[in-house]
Amino acid sequence: MTSGTVSSGAKRTARKNHGSVRGARNSRANSPDYVDEQHHIREGRGFSGWLFVLPAILVALTFVIIPFINTIRLSFTDATFSNPGQFVGLEQYRKMLADDAVHTGLINSSLYVVCVVPCMVILPLILASLVAGNSKVLAFFRASFYLPVVVSTVIVGLVWTNLLDTRGLVNSILESAGWIKQAVPFLTDRWLLLFSAMAITIWTGLGYYMIIYLSALANIDPSLYEAAALDGAGVVRRFLHVTVPGCRSTMVLIMLLSSAAAFRVFNEIYVLTGGTGGVGGRDVTMTMLIKNYGTGLNAKYGYAGAISMLVFLIVGSLIAIEFFVQRKVDRDA
Repeated sequence: MTSGTVSSGAKRTARKNHGSVRGARNSRANSPDYVDEQHHIREGRGFSGWLFVLPAILVALTFVIIPFINTIRLSFTDATFSNPGQFVGLEQYRKMLADDAVHTGLINSSLYVVCVVPCMVILPLILASLVAGNSKVLAFFRASFYLPVVVSTVIVGLVWTNLLDTRGLVNSILESAGWIKQAVPFLTDRWLLLFSAMAITIWTGLGYYMIIYLSALANIDPSLYEAAALDGAGVVRRFLHVTVPGCRSTMVLIMLLSSAAAFRVFNEIYVLTGGTGGVGGRDVTMTMLIKNYGTGLNAKYGYAGAISMLVFLIVGSLIAIEFFVQRKVDRDA
């Protein structure tokens, strides 16, 4: 018997065995017991999956969804600390739109967004470009810039309150240098206090957004920088024509995050003003109004709920606009 005959016989036997195995598998897969077994397995996997997400669902229900629904309900009542309240329709909203304190809060919060967001988009990108690298010195600077992020904003506010006081370190340095003749009222002048709070917000947020930009810079092809350098592009031109286009999507994301955070600013203003919102409440923000009307023995829960819904609508609109901008940028990329 030749080797070719043995080989062909072995192949026929292997094919026959393979067909038998495949037929057995198919018959088992079509059997009722196997179908029931697979059904029970899928049910078990689905149940175990729900067990994993159940804690997150409970947390969201307890601290987000139920309070949000209750806030909507309260905004249509005249509820206070001592009164459960009755349904008053849109009365709280009409009162809110005519309130000078709300107008001031809207102006201050909007100004906060206009001034803070561009700085949050541009400055961290410049810093990330400067410290992008693997050297130990650059790693030290990255850690230094990120340090304010891990410190409580209340502690940061207290430190800056002492620094900006009329007898604080900042005024002492300015007087010693001969740049001012009398102390600058950083904490009592309306606009100086507001811009001081903005500076603190920018300082504390630089490191966080810088880290986001560093991850975006890591995805830019180094050959683009090399090609630009060969074409004679300097540092500024490489930044404008390579770095910025490569980070467009990330810039929109940071614009979204910083806009929502800036409009909801609370800690910086609260600590710098001692919870008063400045002299005569001139530096009050929308979130401070919610706190002032929604807490204490004189709380007006219905009115605070109406202001909360206004803040929700404004922030939600900002996020929606920037979401569509993000989609357009991603499509054009």
